[in-house]
Amino acid sequence: MEKRKKRGVWASYKFPIILLISITLGALIGIFAGAKAEVLKPLGDIFINAMFTIVVPLVFITISSAVANIASLKRLGRILGLMLAVFFVTGVISSVIMLFSVQLIPPAEGVELTLEQPEEIQTLDTADQFVKAFTVPDFMDLLSRKNMLALIIFSILFGLAVNMAGDKGRKVAEGLEALSHVMQKLIKIIMWYAPIGLGAYFAALIGVFGPELLGSYARAMVVYYPISILYFFIAFTLYAFVAAGRRGIPVFWKAAITPAVTSVSTQSSVATIPVNLEATARIGVPKDIREIVIPIGATIHMDGSCLSAILKISFIFGLFNMPFTGLDTYTTAILIAILSGMVMSGVPGGGFIGEMLIVTMYGFPPEALPIIAMLGTLVDPPATMVNATGDTVSSMLVTRYMEGKNWIKKQLGSPNQNISEEVTESI
Repeated sequence: MEKRKKRGVWASYKFPIILLISITLGALIGIFAGAKAEVLKPLGDIFINAMFTIVVPLVFITISSAVANIASLKRLGRILGLMLAVFFVTGVISSVIMLFSVQLIPPAEGVELTLEQPEEIQTLDTADQFVKAFTVPDFMDLLSRKNMLALIIFSILFGLAVNMAGDKGRKVAEGLEALSHVMQKLIKIIMWYAPIGLGAYFAALIGVFGPELLGSYARAMVVYYPISILYFFIAFTLYAFVAAGRRGIPVFWKAAITPAVTSVSTQSSVATIPVNLEATARIGVPKDIREIVIPIGATIHMDGSCLSAILKISFIFGLFNMPFTGLDTYTTAILIAILSGMVMSGVPGGGFIGEMLIVTMYGFPPEALPIIAMLGTLVDPPATMVNATGDTVSSMLVTRYMEGKNWIKKQLGSPNQNISEEVTESI
């Protein structure tokens, strides 16, 4: 009996364990080899490029398929409304947590940095940025992961058009659903290479950026890393409990390990979309909900970025000897944190736009930009992990209020049901 139980645990966690082992080995190689570990980066780039290659068709097919096949447009409206509410509330919670943290341990206290003038600073035009974020001038521009919000909006509108076409659109809807299943199989094929790709990428990451953690930004790291990790484990556990009761906690963590590991290694919420869709399917999140929440969440739901935005704001206030106190200051910081999180592109380096927003809206001199940009680079791995895994648990919260408190029992059966076979098969 005990032997059978052990097999069940291994069957449930086999692939995440393999990923964690490969990540650990990669980290050790990075620590001992230092910058020389960058020679392994091409092996990681192969995996990253493969994930990015499928992301554009995957987002279009999954979102348009979900919208086209949804039984009621009223249900679509409820999903989108609940999703935005969940994203906003969790963003506020993460921002408030970091606000308290930076008051206890000011990240810039005792830090002395040489301010360097960047080569070029462009003034942020909020209206222009809004237009560029949500639209593109040419259809071909939609075929780029750099325009994810525009692609998502186009996918929703296309799905709506198919849905509204009635019987004439039925064949298109069925075709999109079939393509969605094909894309999921393609994801599984690419994930066979994940242990090698992620291990190599992580080795290069630690080898190149590891020493910076011991430099002048160490104090900020001491604040951010523990808080983000505690938020990851404690807040997400609470969210999973709210979403599905006690049973929701083990079900969530059983499925969330793979997207968490993928996101911390790739530093991209968008690259995590494929594995996140698989994870939420294993959790039992309905197809239409997961195929709307996960792709959109990868672009506009950024709990980790809200945490880092508050850290950056506090850090830059400290560098310029400005008091980071007062209700008005805190409220503005929370709003900017949420806004900067929502303008992220969901790809590595996408935080630069959010950092430009912070510098511009507070009126800091342009010298502040490279400082917080470097800070953003250092906090990016755990921030992306919180961002991406936050989408997983958010899809559960949306399901809770769409399907009722017993949704997980309806989807996965009785608590005694062994779903390890389903998990293994899906991997």
